[in-house]
Amino acid sequence: MRIAVLGTGMVGRAIAARAAELGHEVTVGTRDVVTTRDGSWGEWAGGHPGIVLAGYADAAAGADLVVNATNGDGSLPALDAAGAENLAGKILLDIANPLDFSQGFPPTLSVLNDDSLGERIQRAFPRTRVVKALNTLTADLMAHPKQLADGDHTVFVSGDDADAKGVVTELLTSFGHTDVLDLGDITTARGTEMLLPIWLRLYGRLGTPLFNVKVVR
Repeated sequence: MRIAVLGTGMVGRAIAARAAELGHEVTVGTRDVVTTRDGSWGEWAGGHPGIVLAGYADAAAGADLVVNATNGDGSLPALDAAGAENLAGKILLDIANPLDFSQGFPPTLSVLNDDSLGERIQRAFPRTRVVKALNTLTADLMAHPKQLADGDHTVFVSGDDADAKGVVTELLTSFGHTDVLDLGDITTARGTEMLLPIWLRLYGRLGTPLFNVKVVR
């Protein structure tokens, strides 16, 4: 597939590198190409020569599947910059979390209980097929799950479009995930986003982000 990853941080780079490794045509989208190239991007890009850097709109326009790897507060502005027409009809894999750092660490959630970031994105872009997934584990495990329990841990997918969830599930399986659990429609993203408070406490207790949950059934 042609995959656009919106976001140049740790999560975006992990997903982009893994997708390119698996043979996908990958473009990473950024708000400001010049500023990104002048930062730490150059060194990373040198080790990933097949990955293209472009503005949000150009990245989304040429993609079959778009990954939202921006931070929670920046997700809707980034997707607005990508453009509703460029996202229309496409699968949007949303892996962002609505984290609020205004009161310091650990962060709280800016959206919870009766709404979710995934739902807000779906409402803002009704012609886009939003699938929430991968937001419950650290970036390195998103991309390389087999380093923990040989991949035998659970990731979730939420979305209104069954075919879109099928495509995302195939992508996650190709990454090495062995237990992809379909929770249902996009409202179920409320549950996975609200896992973040316990995830943060586990991180603090364990001293490493290399852990995940396993649903035993």
